[in-house]
Amino acid sequence: MIQPAPLLQMRGIGKYFPGVVALAGVDLTVRASEIHALLGENGAGKSTLIKVLTGVYQMDDGQILLDGKSIRPTTPKAAEEAGISTVYQEVNLIPALSVAENIGLGRQPGKLGFLNWRALRRHAREVLARLDLQNIDVDAELGSLSVAMQQMVAIARSLDMKAKLLILDEPTASLDEKEVADLFGVMRRLRDEGLGIIFVTHFLDQVYAITDRITVLRNGALVGEYRTAELPRLQLVSRMLGREVHDNAPRSPDLIAADESAPRIVEAKGITRRNAIAPVDLTLRKGDITGLAGLLGSGRTETARLIFGIDRRDGGELLVRGKPVEIKSPRDAVKHGFAFCSEDRKIEGILPNLSVRENLIFALQAKRGAWKTLSREEQMSLCNHYISALRIKTANTETPIRNLSGGNQQKVLLARWLATQPELIILDEPTRGIDIGARAEIEQLIHKLRAEGIAVMLISSEIEEIVRNSTRVVILRERRKTGEVMGDAIEPSRLMRAMAGGHEST
Repeated sequence: MIQPAPLLQMRGIGKYFPGVVALAGVDLTVRASEIHALLGENGAGKSTLIKVLTGVYQMDDGQILLDGKSIRPTTPKAAEEAGISTVYQEVNLIPALSVAENIGLGRQPGKLGFLNWRALRRHAREVLARLDLQNIDVDAELGSLSVAMQQMVAIARSLDMKAKLLILDEPTASLDEKEVADLFGVMRRLRDEGLGIIFVTHFLDQVYAITDRITVLRNGALVGEYRTAELPRLQLVSRMLGREVHDNAPRSPDLIAADESAPRIVEAKGITRRNAIAPVDLTLRKGDITGLAGLLGSGRTETARLIFGIDRRDGGELLVRGKPVEIKSPRDAVKHGFAFCSEDRKIEGILPNLSVRENLIFALQAKRGAWKTLSREEQMSLCNHYISALRIKTANTETPIRNLSGGNQQKVLLARWLATQPELIILDEPTRGIDIGARAEIEQLIHKLRAEGIAVMLISSEIEEIVRNSTRVVILRERRKTGEVMGDAIEPSRLMRAMAGGHEST
């Protein structure tokens, strides 16, 4: 069978930022009448490649061909004019305008400065009808529609702009099953009409349900291009994570088996949030390290955010030491003895312009309240204790935390929460972006917390880190809990198979 000529060819794309190689000679080929998945974990380079293609970033190396012609989009508008259109998870249209106005934005029919409203509405209905979306009211304010319907309007606008290539960037992240099915129906219709579609997603079930081919990136480089039907799920996960299935990852020698008789610090019973995580049961015990394993988008962080009260749950129940509680905010969580080190250290963790001392005492002061301020003497005593105990490398307590290395910033955040004397500490990607030595020290601290009887929830995208440091592991996939293993059953191959899901032949 003769393959059609490529619609899009990105050849040897390179993009560099100060001290960072974001893309290193990446290739991407998309044909007309195909849905092409672009996959990879955090930091793989997917977003950077899309931004190069759509003119947000300028490539430093390489060539882009669209329909055989060389292009170099310098702005998103230039990319749209070339025939490349993007629909994001957060629709970038104008919520206060009507559906018809958004579809025709910049191309409204009219004469002598007067808008022809009748023609605008008629044209919008015709465009929507091509996608079998006659049920959308073209006079409705876009912001009044569901996220799913707003995405459909964005796709209709792309179609009206004569797009040749449609990029769907995480379009299903906020949709329910019916809305996903409706979107897939539209995608198949567009594919049959000859469009090329790039589908960026973290949901493997959706990849195998809708796509024709897959390109995998990792650490800014191309791993490979595959026909979807010919790539088993387990192999796909291996390529995304950069490791083959084997069981030689050593477990820490001081790890003991999970103690089922240990006191239950926190029990989550069927906690759920619409379009974030399906009902999940979870028990966090004293002196247990419960690892949460799963690919990006599996629901690991979402589960942690529900437990800590950052997001409000739609259903389910939380018990703390056997008693039902309402955790409506992080402040409530802290009062119940919870602590949470976020995965985004720079955005949700450190206060960069404040000192090590001010960062370290922040959570304890918040727990005590505005009327029970820590004296300067108490602050200095706490800081000196944790700087010594955690071996934090800093010139002094007044050094701005932004001047510390990533590993030492992470230690300050751990010290911040340890100062509150928590019974549960949630660690979301605690070793991301730090050097090997600091990583080993953080892992030693995690084991010390377990030995002191603190319940630890460990979230990591590194399977070896989960294997080394967990007494039990909960596996999440496609926003659902799919299994739980303990002790010697915590093996990389077992975890990867559970994360991949499906049948080995698919």
